[in-house]
Amino acid sequence: MKVTNILRSLTLAALMSAGALTAFAQSSQSQSSGIRRGGREKAAETQQGPGVTQRMQSFYESADGSDADLQWMRVIYRSLDLENPANQALYFPEEPAEGEESLIRIILRLVADGRIPAYEYLDGREDFTDKSRLNVAEMLDRFHIPYTQAKGSTEKNPRYTIEPDDFPAYEVLSYYIVERWEFDTRSNRMDVKVEAVCPVIHRSGDFGMESVKYPMFWVKLEPLRPYLAQQDIFVDDDNNLTRFTYDDFFAMNMYDGEIYKTRNLANKSLMQLYPDPDDRKRAQDSIQARLDSYDKHLWVPTREELQAAAAKRDSIEGNEPAEKVKRESPRRSTRSGKSRAPKVKENDGPKNISVSGSAVRSVRRHR
Repeated sequence: MKVTNILRSLTLAALMSAGALTAFAQSSQSQSSGIRRGGREKAAETQQGPGVTQRMQSFYESADGSDADLQWMRVIYRSLDLENPANQALYFPEEPAEGEESLIRIILRLVADGRIPAYEYLDGREDFTDKSRLNVAEMLDRFHIPYTQAKGSTEKNPRYTIEPDDFPAYEVLSYYIVERWEFDTRSNRMDVKVEAVCPVIHRSGDFGMESVKYPMFWVKLEPLRPYLAQQDIFVDDDNNLTRFTYDDFFAMNMYDGEIYKTRNLANKSLMQLYPDPDDRKRAQDSIQARLDSYDKHLWVPTREELQAAAAKRDSIEGNEPAEKVKRESPRRSTRSGKSRAPKVKENDGPKNISVSGSAVRSVRRHR
């Protein structure tokens, strides 16, 4: 009996120890699998570039709005001259310094590394689909930009490396941008969005002729925004604090660009429509004035706005306000509110003439 009880106790202890070992193994496996899951989640947030993760990329992604919510929309093409002081933040510094670099270095490096898509520049309507996807190697060869195969480059996903001294930073002297002016019925306000950016190379001939513009490629601004938001710039020489980024520069429309084309049925630029420079300048000013005042003409003005507009018009024309003219009128009013003409003495002229100018009956006696 005692031996049987001892065997049972040993068997029970062995079973309990085996269960404990199994539970410990399962706990260890669960913890290890949890660590692996955490590693996968962390790998999902791998950086897409300097300081840019997939989570940050998704933060800047926005769903395309429906045209049903738009009451009016117009596409404007502008040329940003980097010699204009308002646009020089896109050009300087010429060489990377203190963590700052020019816009072309950021764009070209991301395109060469395959992080953002680029599209061919078509002399006409732009096509931001896979059909017009840029062949980076052909583009680099076309503009004689040296490059090498980057580490991890494959045939399906080619990647290239450009040395800092080989960037055409000194030759990109202007940019083309595509603007969308939209009036949204949901917010009842006008909104201006930069849709795409195109760097333009300026190169002169062998005989020192006038430089020729060579547009490189189009890049949509939306996938570029997370990288632009990481680059600080300063736009004021009087304040050297970098309070803005490249993303702020385009989102706040801080640039100064000349309109060179609007989307039209004939797909012609303003230079083709208006060969004369003076006519072209008047057309540009007219287009800009209509864009700035479009939303203002959608609402009925208030009484105060009408009075202010009338006062402004009178001041420009040199007219005196109506109240002042009425106050200085030579006619005097009686208590009853009726005007009364001044008295005329009996010896002042014939009796049959009325001061008011109206016909009256003669006072002569008729026999």
